Amino acid sequence: MCKDYVYDKDIEQIAKEEQGEALKLQASTSTEVSHQQCSVPGLGEKYPTWETTKPELELLGHNPRRRRITSSFTIGLRGLINLGNTCFMNCIVQALTHTPILRDFFLSDRHRCEMPSPELCLVCEMSSLFRELYSGNPSPHVPYKLLHLVWIHARHLAGYRQQDAHEFLIAALDVLHRHCKGDDAGKAANNPNHCNCIIDQIFTGGLQSDVTCQACHGVSTTIDPCWDISLDLPGSCTSFWPMSPGRESSVNGESHIPGTTTLTDCLRRFTRPEHLGSSAKIKCGSCQSYQESTKQLTMNKLPVVACFHFKRFEHSAKQRRKITTYISFPLELDMTPFMASSKESRMNGQLQLPTSSGNDENKYSLFAVVNHQGTLESGHYTSFIRHHKDQWFKCDDAVITKASIKDVLDSEGYLLFYHKQVLEHESEKVKEMNTQAY
Repeated sequence: MCKDYVYDKDIEQIAKEEQGEALKLQASTSTEVSHQQCSVPGLGEKYPTWETTKPELELLGHNPRRRRITSSFTIGLRGLINLGNTCFMNCIVQALTHTPILRDFFLSDRHRCEMPSPELCLVCEMSSLFRELYSGNPSPHVPYKLLHLVWIHARHLAGYRQQDAHEFLIAALDVLHRHCKGDDAGKAANNPNHCNCIIDQIFTGGLQSDVTCQACHGVSTTIDPCWDISLDLPGSCTSFWPMSPGRESSVNGESHIPGTTTLTDCLRRFTRPEHLGSSAKIKCGSCQSYQESTKQLTMNKLPVVACFHFKRFEHSAKQRRKITTYISFPLELDMTPFMASSKESRMNGQLQLPTSSGNDENKYSLFAVVNHQGTLESGHYTSFIRHHKDQWFKCDDAVITKASIKDVLDSEGYLLFYHKQVLEHESEKVKEMNTQAY
């Protein structure tokens, strides 16, 4: 009646047995045999990747409508038990499991384990975690195995002390990156560090650093991969340029309350030229002498998921404190003004501020926010996640409650996760279709 698929248990069992026999026949070399023996049951089967053909693209173009998720849809909303000051881990897990492309990767069984001991593979555990959170089970999940693997692979996070959610995010991405390098995904990925693993495909951007000699104006450029951008806040020990709520502050439609700093302000400060001073002279490659210089950071390549980290925890020789300054951030963000290409246009006097008809490939949508309540000594992490369009939920360990957009935008904000609205595959092949990735 509903034209949905019907799964028969007996047929599924027969298919699984036949698939197992086919895998045995394919194991013609000792390497393949050892790989098959170390694979986790149910994970890592080799599936052919789907490459769109011209008829398929035409079919998609003629049928732009997609099945919509209703407001009552709750698959993927599952709490996580706090195992003793592990709220820092739970809030990051909620953000990662609601990252659209990462979710699609794990739920389609794309990971192929190549570790000698699969039980120590963090990517295998993440695969299991995705299945648990999207199983439809309403009871909170106990992520004890994930915590154990984090302790093994990131020993500085071991123990039941309070930890930093940002530090956990970077450590988790690093371990996942190292454990999933062998996955057969993204062979044509254009990443700054030429890695084709799913983590780099999603989270890695290219940060461009331009050092300009003040004597001969020669420019030395380096591009480094980055997983996130850490932003200074007003009130910190570092100098902060007050940003007036003028014409440029309205680029991303943020709050314009007098005296309120916006995410755009922080990004503008991050990408401003910085004079390095006479105590930090460098040897210019052009004039071959030590000269004063200026340094400017811009984005050379944007990641699929952009993560912004507000530096709220300040550790200096004089004091340790938390900066509680409210930062206004938008639901939609245009990164065009902060691209290296925009800097070049600015220098040539050609830069125009983004409009609604600007470059869609540089536009992002907010899908997760991590917050910290309390002080450095005693605090608690929670997160807001977007389950689907305009449906937000607050994740507080085992408790998940519905939240409004106002709740999200009024929150203090510690980590912000934005997802590209249009992916490169779409922009190149089906740009004329209104099939946004998120």
